[in-house]
Amino acid sequence: MRILAIETSCDETGIAILETTGALGAISPRAQIKVLADVLVSQASIHAEYGGVFPAVARREHAKNMMPLIIQALSEADLLRTPKNPRILGPKEKETLATIFHKEPELLEHFQTTLLGISVPAIDTIAVTSGPGLEPALWVGINTAQALGALWGVPIMPVNHMEGHIMSSLLTPKPAQNGKKVFSLSVPHYPALALLISGGHTELVLIPRGGNYEILGQTRDDAVGEAFDKVARMLGLAYPGGPEISKLAETAPRGQTLPEKLPRPMINSKDFDFSFAGLKTAVLYMVKKIPNLTPEIKALIAKDFEDSVTEVLLAKTLAAAKKYKVHEIILGGGVSANAKIRSTFHTTIARELPGVTLFLPDRTLSTDNGLMIGIVGLTRSARTQKTILAEGHLRLAKSATKTLAELRKKKG
Repeated sequence: MRILAIETSCDETGIAILETTGALGAISPRAQIKVLADVLVSQASIHAEYGGVFPAVARREHAKNMMPLIIQALSEADLLRTPKNPRILGPKEKETLATIFHKEPELLEHFQTTLLGISVPAIDTIAVTSGPGLEPALWVGINTAQALGALWGVPIMPVNHMEGHIMSSLLTPKPAQNGKKVFSLSVPHYPALALLISGGHTELVLIPRGGNYEILGQTRDDAVGEAFDKVARMLGLAYPGGPEISKLAETAPRGQTLPEKLPRPMINSKDFDFSFAGLKTAVLYMVKKIPNLTPEIKALIAKDFEDSVTEVLLAKTLAAAKKYKVHEIILGGGVSANAKIRSTFHTTIARELPGVTLFLPDRTLSTDNGLMIGIVGLTRSARTQKTILAEGHLRLAKSATKTLAELRKKKG
């Protein structure tokens, strides 16, 4: 069984081709998942000048990178073959592709000039991110997947990006085979709890059983990764801000602290929601009050900010884990690569919840990638969806609480 996966939710174009034994939806802990190809192009350096991801630019870059990456992935997977004669589309096929790419004629041209010249590869299904994310970016991946499905005659399945982050944390490396990475997928002992932390999301998700999710809490304003980016900008650091804050925090003088600690927002609230806008504002006021921001003071601010975020995330996670008596805690999302967060969760959970297993993603799998989308696809039964929509605010499940933006929209 082979699956091709496409990820274009934000500013990484990811294509992966995975192979496993058995049918889709029947992955067991003993099954081996071989990574035939896993290619990625990041746009981080392009968006650095904006201090964040610019949707129109992201869409343009995804469209530019898509076909070359698919060809590269097929080549790495040894599935790229060239027929004696290029494929000639019939009227109905031309109409189908024109309909799919009706808003992206340049992508249609790239598709036709690139993929009509290769043989249909031995791919059984295609998985593609349908949300959440930036809708202009999502559409590039969705349209490409649907066009490939029509051209190759294989089913397409939409995948929730956040479920991909959960699944990537459950991968265990195995010995490589013929130079290809191999993983097994752990099956959690339910109920489990997932903390999803990224540039656009901060959510505590209860997993009572496989494939079922309940959002216990979420950010009411800024996501944690967004807060890292904004604070980094205040301190004159580069984008993306998370790694820069972490590096600066490590240089903070030992034994020294700020005259006034930053707040730990909502750490003692009775719910599982988060709020980082006030913490970000507290940093802004602190920066404005200090006339001479020396490198040492900047490092102390970065450290206290990182400590605040870590303490809040940990406190909420521990409280939810104890209340729902979970057996396992899963960290996922780009911010889970943060060394402070990883080490603090590891030591604290081992001490306070000795019977609970902590799953952390490999740092190379914490950011957006096609592999995580393919893993979700392998756990599903292949059912073709003729129409897949880009859903920028797609949720794993309904939340018991509302974000500040949702409350304002309802009030308006």
